Amino acid sequence: MTRQSAPSNRRRFLQTGLTAGLAWTALADSLLAAQDDSPGVSHRPLGKTGQKISILGLGGWHIAKAAQDTGEATAIRIMHEAIDNGLNFFDNSWDYHDGYAEELMGRAVRDRRDRVFLMTKNCERDYQGTMACLDDSLRRLQTDCIDLWQFHEINYDNDPDWVFDRGGLRAALEAQKAGKVRFIGFTGHKDPRLFLSMLAKPYVWASSQMPINVCDWFFRSFTNQVIPVCLEKGTGVIGMKCLGGSPDGQNARLARIGLATGDELLRYALSLPVCSVVTGIRTQADLEQSLRVGREFRPMTDEQLTEFRNRFQEVAGDGRHELFKTETLFDGGHHRRQHGLH
Repeated sequence: MTRQSAPSNRRRFLQTGLTAGLAWTALADSLLAAQDDSPGVSHRPLGKTGQKISILGLGGWHIAKAAQDTGEATAIRIMHEAIDNGLNFFDNSWDYHDGYAEELMGRAVRDRRDRVFLMTKNCERDYQGTMACLDDSLRRLQTDCIDLWQFHEINYDNDPDWVFDRGGLRAALEAQKAGKVRFIGFTGHKDPRLFLSMLAKPYVWASSQMPINVCDWFFRSFTNQVIPVCLEKGTGVIGMKCLGGSPDGQNARLARIGLATGDELLRYALSLPVCSVVTGIRTQADLEQSLRVGREFRPMTDEQLTEFRNRFQEVAGDGRHELFKTETLFDGGHHRRQHGLH
């Protein structure tokens, strides 16, 4: 892979960010430089874990929807083809499709477990609930160890305190000590402020999964506010919603407004210092797009990054294309109920 432009790209990003610094620039440059050139989908290091994961990840919610749309055999075939082409990072969550997403993925990877870096998410905040979530996920995924276990949807102001004060993290650390979990992280899609609160807590997270797309640059920006802190701490950044996301699970919301192609949107997200970007793969065409981008990726130049952002600036500043930040349409029902919402 040609990397001549990568350092200047990362330097431009971090110098423009709100908390830029030379140390972060060097860390971001090293992340891009560490990307391998395997024949299939490329891989990058996941923070300080010592693990490498594919630069694109397969989303559990969408692949379960694919099974519902076209049958389990098709969904499992898509997952197997992804693995065979080096796409080894699989995303899931305890609450996706009421557990069906984990069950489906468990059936798909049980005879390929050593070739998959398996991530799922814990939807509880307290000790007992977290342990129950873990038992459910291990059983459904047909595995004795989850590679990456993330606290799901840190979207509400009291979530960071709840994770620590109610015993959720204590349970996760016990599970890690018992060999049932390798690494621990967190996710969310609402507000960078909540991520900064989690990152300021007395624990160094292995990963942090957040919205990464071109509109994010201009509105409640995880890119500008959170990524630099993650780089400083060695917390791996996992992107999502790089195509904009839709509450109905349809992909490429941002591509549908006509300012960029899906390939360009993926390339933009991967040109930032992320370890991987989770994509919604529901069809063979979705898989082929991810494999193509994952094989052929080259980082955008400074000029390309600027031009790409300029295309979206007029429609990006008010959140109209990032409804997951401003509305509850994307919030899981389990988490709404936790906070007294219905």
